[in-house]
Amino acid sequence: MKAPRHLKPETRRWWVEVVTNFELESHHIRLLTMVAESWDRCQQAREGIAEHGLTYTDRHGARRPSPEISIERDSRIAFARLLRELGLDVAPPAECRTAGIAGNAFRRVGS
Repeated sequence: MKAPRHLKPETRRWWVEVVTNFELESHHIRLLTMVAESWDRCQQAREGIAEHGLTYTDRHGARRPSPEISIERDSRIAFARLLRELGLDVAPPAECRTAGIAGNAFRRVGS
């Protein structure tokens, strides 16, 4: 199975690695794609922050946070939540907040 072409090359490699190593159904593939998109969006925001800085001056002379700050934050949150929802951890840590959605513990291929 090929990764979506709009993902960055490194993210496409990760996507293929996950699809290869886990038994996923079609709806899990969609979740995985959204996880990868969230990662790429977060990285794009970080690049924007590096280029433009954390803040800008608005037309009234007030310092404002760069729009990339909220894009990065939202993408990080989406990435973490979607990854948890996908439930790829074979054995979640004993003291985690949630262990993903019940029944989402995937088996590695060949297990």
